[in-house]
Amino acid sequence: MGHLNGKRIAITGSTRGLGRAFAEEMASAGASVVVNGTRADLVADVVEGIRDAGGTATGFTGSIAEEATAAGLVRTCTETFGGIDTIVHNAGIVRDKTLLKMTAEEFDDVIAVHLRGAFFCIKHAGLAMKDSGGGHIILVISASGLSGGFGQGNYAAAKEGMMGLQRTAVLELSKSYIRCNCMWPIAETDMTQVVFERANAAARAAGNTPPRPVDMGFGKPAEVAQGMVWLASDKAAHLQGQCLTFNGRKTALWSHPAEVGVTFHQDAWSVEELDVHYREVAQQAIWRPKMAR
Repeated sequence: MGHLNGKRIAITGSTRGLGRAFAEEMASAGASVVVNGTRADLVADVVEGIRDAGGTATGFTGSIAEEATAAGLVRTCTETFGGIDTIVHNAGIVRDKTLLKMTAEEFDDVIAVHLRGAFFCIKHAGLAMKDSGGGHIILVISASGLSGGFGQGNYAAAKEGMMGLQRTAVLELSKSYIRCNCMWPIAETDMTQVVFERANAAARAAGNTPPRPVDMGFGKPAEVAQGMVWLASDKAAHLQGQCLTFNGRKTALWSHPAEVGVTFHQDAWSVEELDVHYREVAQQAIWRPKMAR
C-alpha cells in the first residue's frame, strides 16, 4: 500500500527540479496529482511521465503569481479527482542582486511568485478544504527566510513572509481541520547550482578538491522528495504549524521565534539604562550575522 493512496494533491512549480520530484514521488506513493508550471509542454511532459509509470496525474498551466492560477489549480483537482487533500506551494524564482542594485521589478517578481502565490494557495485551497472537512497546506521555504541571504533580499523577504502567512493560517484555519506546515528542502537542482559553482571556485583557488553536493548537505531531488511524501501522509497528521528541514539524510525541526533577554524595570527606562542593559544582553543572546568582507 502506498503512503499516499487516495490522496489528492496539487503542486505548484512541479515541472522541474524538486517540484517535479515531488510530483513523481507522490504519484508513485499513490496520490493523484495536479502538475503545475508556466509552460504547457513541460506540464504535459511530467503528466505523461507519471501516467507512463502507472500513476495518476493531470495538469494546469499558469503562473501562481496570478490568483486565477491558484483558483484553477484547486478547481482542477476537485473536479478531476473529487476533492483536494493537500496543496504544496513549491513554485519559485530567483532574481539575485544586492539590495542597493536590485530594481523594484526584480523585488516584486520574486515576491509575486513566492509570497503572493502562497497567499493565493492558502486562500483557494483553504476555501475548498473548509467545505470538505479539512486538508493540509505545505509551503516550501528556504534558509534565506530564516537567516537572510547575501544578494537575496527579495527571496529572503518572500520566504520569511511565507512563514508569517503559515502561522496566521494555523490560527485561522485550525478550527476547520486545516493544517499548515513549512518544509525547507535542500537538494541539488538548477536553482542551487550557483552554490556549487562558488564552492568549487573557492576550493580550486585554495588548491583543494571541489566538494561534492552531498558533502555540502545537498541531497538528490528524489531523495529529498521522500520527506515531502511523509509530510503529506497521514503519518504526519500530528504536525501543525511546524517548519522542518530535510536533505535526504539530515532532518530537523526549527524553533519558533521567541523573546530572549527579557528584563522588567520598575520605572520607565532611561536612554542610559537601556544602553547599559543592551550592552550586557548583546554579549549573550542576540543574533550575530556574518559580516561580508
